[in-house]
Amino acid sequence: MRSDLDLAHSIEPEPIEAIAIRAGLGREEIELYGPQMAKISFAALSKRVEEGRRGKLVLVTAITPTKAGEGKTTVAIGLADGLAARGRRVMPALREPSLGPVFGMKGGATGGGMSQVLPMEDINLHFTGDMHAISSANNLLAASVDNHIHFGNRLGVDPASVSHRRALDMNDRGLRSIIAGAGGKENAPLLETGFNITAAAEVMAVLCLSDSIADLKARLGRIVVARSYDGEPVTASAIGVTGAMAALLRHAIKPNLVQTMAGTPAIVHGGPFANIAHGCSSVLSLKLALSLADMVVTEAGFGADLGFEKFCDIVAAPRAESLVPDAVVLIATIRALKLHGGVRFDELGKPDLDAIKRGLVNLESHAAIVSSTCLPFVVTVNKFTSDSQEEIDLVLSFCKEKGWPAAVTDPYTGGGDPGSLDLADRVLEALNEKGRFEPFYKGTDSLETKINSLSEKIYRAGSVEFSQTAERQLAWLEKHGFACLPVCVAKSQYSLTGNNNGNDTLHVRELRLSAGAGFIVAVTGEIMTMPGLPRHPAALEIDIDDQGEIVRLF
Repeated sequence: MRSDLDLAHSIEPEPIEAIAIRAGLGREEIELYGPQMAKISFAALSKRVEEGRRGKLVLVTAITPTKAGEGKTTVAIGLADGLAARGRRVMPALREPSLGPVFGMKGGATGGGMSQVLPMEDINLHFTGDMHAISSANNLLAASVDNHIHFGNRLGVDPASVSHRRALDMNDRGLRSIIAGAGGKENAPLLETGFNITAAAEVMAVLCLSDSIADLKARLGRIVVARSYDGEPVTASAIGVTGAMAALLRHAIKPNLVQTMAGTPAIVHGGPFANIAHGCSSVLSLKLALSLADMVVTEAGFGADLGFEKFCDIVAAPRAESLVPDAVVLIATIRALKLHGGVRFDELGKPDLDAIKRGLVNLESHAAIVSSTCLPFVVTVNKFTSDSQEEIDLVLSFCKEKGWPAAVTDPYTGGGDPGSLDLADRVLEALNEKGRFEPFYKGTDSLETKINSLSEKIYRAGSVEFSQTAERQLAWLEKHGFACLPVCVAKSQYSLTGNNNGNDTLHVRELRLSAGAGFIVAVTGEIMTMPGLPRHPAALEIDIDDQGEIVRLF
């Protein structure tokens, strides 16, 4: 079986200048990063984003993820190529890979098989340097907070309250919790801290939710890094390095232009995690793509209970005039349904209709989440070679009984044409429907009301329980005017509840303020913001040959 890298290398990519022309961009509107990658210039961004939305937005989500993989990125790319094959002017807008998962267990984020964005090895490894710029800006702020305390502490920062952590775009469990400042008084203040992976850093979320340089600088300035001895919030603006952070991010904020294997222009930009942040590509990339294409396909992280909800409440609702989806694709796989039905991973290749029937409860739960927003949606079965027709027919029959439009898609082996044409046709039908958009809560609701709404509508929990720590934090947030912000629930991606044990009470352990990003993180389970490497990480396989070409990358 040929690897994804081999399949990607079987295609001769077009020069990025030609892709830019196909996307409607002039040569002067792109900045080359080699022959197949480019940044889109500030001039193009300001001109086109100000022109406003033109295209329709398709949001791809999925059922509860499993280690069998659901293939959101692969389906999104295949769907875009399928729509292009149907004669539509289309552009996928996707998230950037993080080096941590690339060298760890999850793998890259460029799709798979015949539905990939190119050049996949460069996009997965460093790309245009956005992740490193975000890490540097984040760490400049962390160093500046320590420096402020070291040289007199004019703002009265309580060292024990410093909440801004350093970031690194790599899985490293040894940096989750550290003691900083050891070695004497000439060093930084001695305190317990740690590292986040860059995708979980607030600066990542800030970059992805900013729609201009001015907005970026304002959001960076609003980041709360600590509290004073009087309990008042201390911001990055007060520390004084907002301008320097923005300078480090001046290229990172520009969306990246690449192409699919079929030559469809694609934007890949931003990569926040969906179980600690909002999990979607950048606002700028979406607005830009919508100004260039008739249809834009994007994805939300993990299942509908995480990425989809956050896209609706954190991305779309505050920008209802520009970023509300016109249709939603909900992915299920036979393999994942079997796992949800209790089948062991090593037995997924065996037909088991009863297990699929049990697993369909999960699909039904996610469909209920999507349908509650009143947006048109299509269920798709992302086909694997081990799937039997009888198993696929069972899922399609279930969807028909429920009245859900459904399609089988095979983007991995068939790409956009023929693999994704059936799904493309169903999506085109959904885009003709007159939908309306209802977020999961009102922006004017109290923080407790928002969390209760999500508990009821998303997690089907009977009640919400705040820890004593969370109650104290809630009071502080209300006192300082932050309780009006949207909620970003941090929970396990592997369960529809706030944890993996199926408890019908949503336990809120902690409330973390992300004032720059503009949301409150409600921590409901044990969430790692710095992953570790698995027993046999992908890094043990990846190499380069004597010509400097990447080998054994997926």
